[in-house]
Amino acid sequence: MENESLSSFVELSLREGIQRRRLQSEFIARGLASRDEATRSGEYHSAESVLAELDDMLEAAEARRAG
Repeated sequence: MENESLSSFVELSLREGIQRRRLQSEFIARGLASRDEATRSGEYHSAESVLAELDDMLEAAEARRAG
């Protein structure tokens, strides 16, 4: 950015890296917890059924937005 100092650039880069790692760690923790719950309950969902549900949700959101 214009008039950005090297130290502010480095600080921003570090903060963004820390945030990215935190979000990644949280994502992994949710995935592991979901895996553990599926193992415990024996309830699994196929990729096809999940993608179909997401497609339905997207279509519904687009319909709401359109009109």
